[in-house]
Amino acid sequence: MNALEGLKVLELGQLIAGPFAGKTLAEFGADVIKVEPAEVGDPLRKWRMLRDGSSVWWEVQSRNKRSVCLDLRSSEGQEAVRALALEADVLIENFKPGTLEGWGLGWEQLHALNPKLIMLRISGYGQTGPYRDKPGFGVLGESMGGLRYLSGEPGRVPVRVGVSLGDTLAALHGVIGVMMALYHRAAHGGEGQFIDVALYESVFNVMESLLPEYDAFGAVRERAGSALPGIAPTNAYRCNDGHYVLVAGNGDSIFRRLMRAIGRPDLEEEPALRHNDGRVANVERLDAAIEAWTSQRGRDEVLAALDAAGVPVGRIYTVEDIATDPQYLAREMIVEARTSDGRTLKVPGIVPKLSATPGRIAHPAPRLGEHTEALGNAGWPARAVSEGAAK
Repeated sequence: MNALEGLKVLELGQLIAGPFAGKTLAEFGADVIKVEPAEVGDPLRKWRMLRDGSSVWWEVQSRNKRSVCLDLRSSEGQEAVRALALEADVLIENFKPGTLEGWGLGWEQLHALNPKLIMLRISGYGQTGPYRDKPGFGVLGESMGGLRYLSGEPGRVPVRVGVSLGDTLAALHGVIGVMMALYHRAAHGGEGQFIDVALYESVFNVMESLLPEYDAFGAVRERAGSALPGIAPTNAYRCNDGHYVLVAGNGDSIFRRLMRAIGRPDLEEEPALRHNDGRVANVERLDAAIEAWTSQRGRDEVLAALDAAGVPVGRIYTVEDIATDPQYLAREMIVEARTSDGRTLKVPGIVPKLSATPGRIAHPAPRLGEHTEALGNAGWPARAVSEGAAK
């Protein structure tokens, strides 16, 4: 049995944040019905690189889900959502606040219809506050949350992380909220509740000591490239073959092992460098010493030497590296799935890994409106067991 088997999830969101939350629940057995507009569907179907006119990203984001086409602006579509919400455990939406209320599908209306319903609401700025009505995308959440300002090289324009990290962080916070609300409902006999997730808050939540350092010292953390200010030594170091290695020698005992490995026992024994605060004060000197050693060696030699010394070290992975890495393969993080057209595609595996009820790819991403006819008038439709699955 899957961990979330029997859980009914109605997904009204599109693109990234809401659907990523639905994807995560579906991977652990939830029956996720995704509502899409007819003819065009979720815009993600046409995002990034297409194969035969369909996004390969879609195959990951919507695996295990079912697709029904409804016009949420019409009375018929709204009534169909109410019928599904009557039996659903969870409803996911990531429209601009107030949109569902305008369609008669807001929290108050659906809660009155189904008091056990849990509604996950993901938006740029949350359901309250002066910014609630502003359109918000992941890039804006990453900026407002403090991440964008820190990304890049000192003195240069702040850069964007190459994926929609703000959306994904919001989705994961949403899943956490859903699981808490489900536990409260089951363990405490509570009713359903709504979960208000803002993109910027999800990013801000992982910004570590950013705010207390500002409050205590007036410190505004700045861009630092590949280093991590206040923790030393940890950086990217150039090798003589043009590659870089990442070295994290910031633990006290690790630092001593690192200095021995690079032939610098003098730094290993220097009293001022025994702890992190002293190493931070001397970080430029330490970085120079480490790169003086790495720059005389190829990447593979550096990796082997520091691995042997028990120093955390790694290469900078491209997707080509990922696709063939033995650790990824051993933990089934690269899996071959079958798409709805019968073709195969390598896709990311399931995270997290549960020992007794692991997630799985049971069904391919659906064709647009593939399950609309199954709705009928009988409420939540049963899932056909004949649908395709992963190889």
